[in-house]
Amino acid sequence: MSAGIAAAVGLLTGVLSGCGVGGGSLLMLYLTLCAGFGQYQAAGVNLAYFLACAPAALMGHAKRGLIEGRAVRWCVLAGLPASVLAALLAAHMDTGWLRRAFGLFLLCIGAKELLAGRKHVR
Repeated sequence: MSAGIAAAVGLLTGVLSGCGVGGGSLLMLYLTLCAGFGQYQAAGVNLAYFLACAPAALMGHAKRGLIEGRAVRWCVLAGLPASVLAALLAAHMDTGWLRRAFGLFLLCIGAKELLAGRKHVR
């Protein structure tokens, strides 16, 4: 993978992430389908990518008043132990099954988004 293409993909998925589109998911697809990364390697890159993109998106959402503190607390309290358990479980799973599960997850999210009505943001 050339540095120019990698930079362009990073820029595009970063902009999409900031818009709330799910650039990390698109990055995972690019890395596994186009760049030849293994599932675990792509997930590691995606985690580092998220750490770089999330603060900017968080500040933008906070400025617009789109963050509810109570929901954040509950999500963090539930998300931290769930993510540790999921990481331990994923380490013992076949990567082929993980790819299929991730693909199915993306299809379900895409179908939900296509069928859902538009919500207007403040």
